[in-house]
Amino acid sequence: MATVHKYQVRAKSTRPCAGVVASDVISQPIIFSAPPEFSGEPHLWTPEHFFVAALVSCYVATFSGMSEFSLFHYVSLEVTAEGTLERDAGGWRFTEVHLRPSLKITREEDREQAVQLLEKAERTCLVARSITAQVAVEPTIKVVSEVVLAEPALRPQLSRSGQ
Repeated sequence: MATVHKYQVRAKSTRPCAGVVASDVISQPIIFSAPPEFSGEPHLWTPEHFFVAALVSCYVATFSGMSEFSLFHYVSLEVTAEGTLERDAGGWRFTEVHLRPSLKITREEDREQAVQLLEKAERTCLVARSITAQVAVEPTIKVVSEVVLAEPALRPQLSRSGQ
């Protein structure tokens, strides 16, 4: 595997404090604005949301990839994330991001491995390792008795005859 990878993205201003970001390798561009507290439009993605989203999506991808490699099975993983933006002598910056993974497993005996994988994802997430803000991970693990697939696309499809 190569030791260097590059990712190209471009942004274009479409109006004051707003624009669109895109990449030639991704089909959907994203409309963004500065946050309302910085003279932007409400209800649009902001660079601040992108920052937190980059971190939480990296954590999820890292955990799920490591789980697959380790043959660790889980029911679901949902992670909420909250970034704290503070002003200091140098200006505004993210000082911390809290990730709150909620992992559902089916067997109590898998809890220890779950904890290890959640901690390893925290240590190895490349976005978290690339930023200066403190990243705090506060996981919860729940043992559930039934496997319920939340996404309809993940449910097995039955034919009309029920087979």
